[in-house]
Amino acid sequence: MLTEERHRLILNELNIKKSLSVSELCSLLEASESTVRRDLNYLAERGLLVKVHGGAMSLSDRFSNVEQDIEEKSRLYNEEKTAIARFAASLIDDGDFVFIDAGTTTEKMIDFIPDKNVTFVTNAFVHAKKLAQRGFKVFLPAGEIKLITEAIVGAECVSSLQGYNFTKSFIGANGISFSAGVSTPDRNEASVKAEVIAHSRTAYILADHSKFDQITSVTFTRLNQVKMITDKLSDKKYLSIANIKEVL
Repeated sequence: MLTEERHRLILNELNIKKSLSVSELCSLLEASESTVRRDLNYLAERGLLVKVHGGAMSLSDRFSNVEQDIEEKSRLYNEEKTAIARFAASLIDDGDFVFIDAGTTTEKMIDFIPDKNVTFVTNAFVHAKKLAQRGFKVFLPAGEIKLITEAIVGAECVSSLQGYNFTKSFIGANGISFSAGVSTPDRNEASVKAEVIAHSRTAYILADHSKFDQITSVTFTRLNQVKMITDKLSDKKYLSIANIKEVL
């Protein structure tokens, strides 16, 4: 098969499936892995696709490395975030040991948490104060304060979380992609989120619809490793790989 024909087939198939693995492309093109990887490098360099670990995705997934601060985020999608937060809070049961991540949607959860015997750990100092004011027992991990997200992050934070076993955790995200999983722009925050998920019986990602088909710098979990709560999916393809609850 000529090089130009392989490139055309790759782009046509990505147009349909949005993401493809190297092994899928090897089968489609009847070509070796090294040939497929050269083709992907060539097409990525020309801005015709996005090369990811183990394959490629179409340009429909948008890449962003810009992180908005808390004030900016708090003005966006308030109705959607409130609906997500209300449903997430309803999942908390008596006797739970819960981690709540920093973020505007997770913060909204606090007003809806039922008055039950629940202990919380959070890496958001604002969340910790609000939970304590509600009368809950709250623990803050050690670590460095990241002001833009009002979160505690860093290696010391990750180390502080290693001894915990959460019944449930509620995690924020900046990007959700069929091919790249769940991501955030900051490696330190990604490490905290990944550590929490590893120590959670059930981990929930709270994300409004604007986070889907987005990729940021660091993937901290795959779609099939967590449950997700969103307002409404615009692309139902995610239901084929992820456990997602739509609340609007």
